[in-house]
Amino acid sequence: MEITTHKSVLLHEVVEGLNLKKNARYLDGTINAGGHAKTLWEASGHTLRIVGFDQDGEALKRASTTLKEVKELTLILSNFRHLLSELSKRNIREGFDGVLLDLGLSSDQLDTSGRGFSFRYDEPLLMTMTTEQPLFTAHDIVNSWEEESLIAIIKNYGEERFAKRIAQKIIAAREKGEIKTSKQLADIVKYAVPLTVRYKKIHPATKTFQALRIAVNDELAALKEGLEGAFQVLSSGGRLAVISFHSLEDRIVKQWMKEKVEHMEGIVVSKKPIVPSDSEIKSNPRSRSAKLRIFEKK
Repeated sequence: MEITTHKSVLLHEVVEGLNLKKNARYLDGTINAGGHAKTLWEASGHTLRIVGFDQDGEALKRASTTLKEVKELTLILSNFRHLLSELSKRNIREGFDGVLLDLGLSSDQLDTSGRGFSFRYDEPLLMTMTTEQPLFTAHDIVNSWEEESLIAIIKNYGEERFAKRIAQKIIAAREKGEIKTSKQLADIVKYAVPLTVRYKKIHPATKTFQALRIAVNDELAALKEGLEGAFQVLSSGGRLAVISFHSLEDRIVKQWMKEKVEHMEGIVVSKKPIVPSDSEIKSNPRSRSAKLRIFEKK
């Protein structure tokens, strides 16, 4: 049996925000271990019909265990950016009453994937969300990309003000030997930043790791494609909920919803982003940066 350590964020808020009725059709673009899907299924009186996407094959295994009692369940190994083509392949044409895109990494991926997402572990420097063969990995970026490219990624995707110092330290380190693991990289970044920020509560490598992960998985472009695909498969009156975890994602979601409202294609249900309660942050510190926005299609 697949065991998950992941805690789904903003569960109550997602259930309330999507407002799904009995026998509703629900699409989860990042189903992971199935936490949100199961909670929504239970809230529907066990009548929810679920289609779940995830590009991580291990996540789909966990979801199949979590959702084993769901009668109408379809799990698809793919990034949500491809949801239109994947649904078409399966001749799934009926609209959905609710769609959720939870953009965060799960605790399972951070703690047990062995792909180098976390600076707390000494793992191969991959940072690939998919379990299939990637085009390139964080190892490729760190060990072969030129200084200007490294600076651009760390600055633009990580919003890291010490991007130049970090890039220079990475290049200096790789000249001495290949940077193979997440722990190696985390230590390089840690000693690249000024002493005043080196030992703060948030690890100094956080933004660099975020930047590399976004680049490896083309996350921002995938989000834009996924938002539009989700809109197209929503039924009239259907709702899209998006949980983001950093400002780059949240800005894309906010702007996309604003444009849909301007074109009179729907309304924003949550005028301001919904954030976790103090009690949720206390029980699950990784939820602290989560922001939920909800849109309803006309």
